This record gives sequence, C-alpha cells and structure tokens, in this order.
Amino acid sequence: MTSRTFEGIELRAAIPRAAATALTDDALQFVARLHRRFNPVREELLGQRVTRQAALTAGAMPDFAAETAAIRSSDWRVAPAPAPLLDRRVEITGPVERKMLINALNSGASAFMADFEDSLSPTWANVAVGQANLMEAVRGTLTYENPDGRTYRLNDRTATLLVRPRGWHLVESRVLVDGAPVSASLFDFGVFFHQNARALLDRGSGPYFYLPKLESHREARLWNDVFVAAQDMLGITRGTIRATVLIETILAAFEMDEILYELREHAAGLNAGRWDYIFSAIKKFRERPDMVLPDRAQVTMTVPFMRAYTELLVKTCHRRGAHAIGGMSAFIPSRRDKAVNDVALAKVREDKQREAGDGFDGSWVAHPDLVPVVRAVFDEVLGDAPNQRHRQRPDVVADPARLLDLRVPGGSVTGEGVRLNVSVALQYLASWLRGSGAVGINNLMEDTATAEISRAQLWQWIRHRVAVDGDGVMTAERYRATRDDAVAALTHDGHDAAQLGAAAQLLDDLVLGDTFAEFLTLPAARLLGDDGDDPGAFG
Repeated sequence: MTSRTFEGIELRAAIPRAAATALTDDALQFVARLHRRFNPVREELLGQRVTRQAALTAGAMPDFAAETAAIRSSDWRVAPAPAPLLDRRVEITGPVERKMLINALNSGASAFMADFEDSLSPTWANVAVGQANLMEAVRGTLTYENPDGRTYRLNDRTATLLVRPRGWHLVESRVLVDGAPVSASLFDFGVFFHQNARALLDRGSGPYFYLPKLESHREARLWNDVFVAAQDMLGITRGTIRATVLIETILAAFEMDEILYELREHAAGLNAGRWDYIFSAIKKFRERPDMVLPDRAQVTMTVPFMRAYTELLVKTCHRRGAHAIGGMSAFIPSRRDKAVNDVALAKVREDKQREAGDGFDGSWVAHPDLVPVVRAVFDEVLGDAPNQRHRQRPDVVADPARLLDLRVPGGSVTGEGVRLNVSVALQYLASWLRGSGAVGINNLMEDTATAEISRAQLWQWIRHRVAVDGDGVMTAERYRATRDDAVAALTHDGHDAAQLGAAAQLLDDLVLGDTFAEFLTLPAARLLGDDGDDPGAFG
C-alpha cells in the first residue's frame, strides 16, 4: 500500500498512472474543502436515517409531512431546463469504463448517465481511472483499443453526459481528509466538477448529475448547498449545475415536491429508479410479515405500489416544470436467440408505451440495442416536441395508502424464485468482487440494485418463515442447500471456484445475519483491494 500526505489529505493507495490527469493536487484540495464543510451535515443526516428506520421497525408508517404542506400546496417551478436537457426521450446508463463510455455516448441516446454507483464496482482503479476517462470524454478525445485491433472513437455528435456519484452513505476509504475517510459523494462529484465544469460549458453543455439514494428533502438540501459552494469556489454562475434525483427509496416518494423545492435552482427532474425502489420497500418494512413481497419477477411496474409511485412522480414533476424520466429496461438482446429477443422486446415496448402514455418524458435503457426501440415508442407520443411536461395528470391523487399497498395480486414465493435469487446474487457478488459492477445474467443487466433485491428477499423470507409455493417454508437450512446447489452448478458451468467461495461467504453474511445490512456494498467494500493498480480482490 502506498501512502502520501499533503495539506491534511492522505492517499492510502497509489494514483494509477492512467488517473494522474484527474486526481491532481488541486482537485483533491477542492474535494477536501467540500468535505470539511459538509461532512458533519452528511453524518447528521445519516443518523436521521437510523432514527427513521427505528420508527418504522416499531410500527410507524410514512406519510406526507405536515410541516412541509405549504411547499406541496403552493405554486412554484424549478429553473427552466438548459437546451441539452430539454429532450431526454431515451437515456442509456453504464459504468465509467472507456469502451462503455464510447459506445454509450455514440449510441444515439439523448443522454448517457456515467455511473460511479450501482453499475460500478468501486475498486480504486475503477474509481480513479473512471475520472480520467470522463475528462477525455468531455473533451472529445476518448479512444479505446480493442484486443482484436479495432479502435473506438467518439462521434462528432454524442449523447448529453450526466454523472452519478456514489450515495451519501458511502465513503472513499482510499482518501482520508484530516484522518477520516472522505465522503464518496463529495469525492466523485468534486473531482468531476473541478476538472470538467468549464470544459463542459465551453462545449455548449454543463455539469449535469444524477443523485442517488436520497431519503429526504434535507438530503437534497445538502446537495444544493454543495452545488452552491462548488460553483462559488470556481467562480461559476449559480444554477449552472443541474441534477436529476432518482426517486429510489420509498421514503423519498413522500417528499418529491420537497426534494424538487430544495434543488429548484439546480433541479432537472426526477427518475423512477424502479429496482432500488423495490429494494427500499423490502428494507424499510423488513420486520413486517404483512408487507413481504413475492418473487422478484412478480413485482412488476403495474402492481399497486409501483403504479402509485410512478404516476405521482409524473404529476409532481410536471406541476413543477421538471422532467419525469422512466425506469430501467435491463434486457440485453441476444445475438443468437431470436425467439428470446422477440418476447423480451415486446415486453420492453409494452413497458415503455405505458410510461410514455403515463406522461413520462423519457426512459432508461442498459444496452445500446434498446435505444432505437425505446426512441421509437417516445417518438410516437412526442413527435417533434422535446417532452410532454404540459401533461399535468390532475387525475392522480397523492394517497399514502396507495403508495404503501405492497400487495401483489396472485403473488407467491416459489422454489424457482428462491433459486434465482441465490444464483443471481452469487454471480453478481463474484463479479463485483473482481471489479465488474454491471453483469449480464439471463439476458438481463444486473447491477447492485438487483442484487440487493435478491439478498434482501432471502433475508426477509427466512426471517418470516414464508411459505414457498406449497412446499414448506423458507428456512436457513433451505437457503444453505440452495446455495450449495447453485455453487456446484455455477462451478460446473466454468465459474471460478475461489470467486464463488468468497461470494458465497459474503452472501451468507448478508442473508443469515440477525442484523440486516443496510447496503451490501458496505461489507463488500472491505473485500476490495486498495492498490491503485489492483482491479479487485480477485483481479
């Protein structure tokens, strides 16, 4: 491990050669200034999360807060969208890897969300080099040399770039400020903003962000304060930054107006982060036997609580002049199986037709081949208009009972659902530990959010001894037997035994522990290597 200290900043890992242009002393000092000013508030807000969870565990239920009723009832709007964010009919997402960046920016999508969060395994190499990759992408110089000799370059015209930093709950353990790990949110945001804000403005765009995992408007207020400070520190006009907030926690669904209000000078919209939202519902009500969800595949966007939240998101955004962006289509088209593609693409179209019909202004995809599919759906509804923010949805009522109606008509926990959760979690964790956070499994792009659903459901099903499809109940013993079968099958299929062993031990800790881990990335991060050139624990 390499250590270097200057001006209260300690680097506990060497800066990879490929990241030297990004992690400069000036950029790190900028991050340190933000951290010293805002980390105490971040820690206070994380403490409030613990308090709210304790209340939910004791039986309290979320509701729209009386103290912010005036914000919800009064008329106000967010700042007008800048030109690059007016038309967002199809957005693609992915990690900050060179080839992914080029393919996504060249995909024909309206926008690309470059991700330091759920689709990125946060090895030091991934995080540090990802910042350098973004610097080249912003300046149009990014290239990639494929092992087969092909060279990838950016087109003259590319998707609008947005960046998603890690959530408030995470720290960057390889960088200490005054002896304590720096906030991962402030690190990811600060380095990118410091190194790219002016270059983006010079190219007719701007520093645009996605904000993950917010649970309250106070957490949005903290981001707004960070934006104001960062712009002032670099002499950039306030309001230049624009942020889209992912509504991916069930608590945030009760504060969408307030979140937009806190960010109104910098707000670009809200996104329906469907997979994390399902995980949040499981996590927040994990001790409630009457709120247990069935197999993940049965929790579709048309079940009551998902329908209520997405419709309310559109109503809220459009009332405030903000964009409403739909959830992820995670399907990965097959190069070999036309029948699989035909069935899956029909489901993608149906999903996006529902979103466009509900009033969403655009939606997410995980694979470039889905860009024309989703674009065609929104083209049919939008035509030449850049969005449909004029649709106000007066028919939608903000009803706490609907938002909390976790019933899934006809839903059940099945043996196949148990096996799928175990297998997907094992494969994803093994990949994450070796440095890859976006993994194609069964023609679906799995990321941390979907792995969170898998392990959270297993924990909850065991906790409440849920009936499994008329074949007994879910127990720790049943989980262990299923895990052993899955490890054996995956090993037989060619997966690395050592990686699967580490993944199985981590999954055991997550599923069998008496205490529910708030995020799997917290214990998993301790297994990643700290060397600047190490791609992961099993690289």
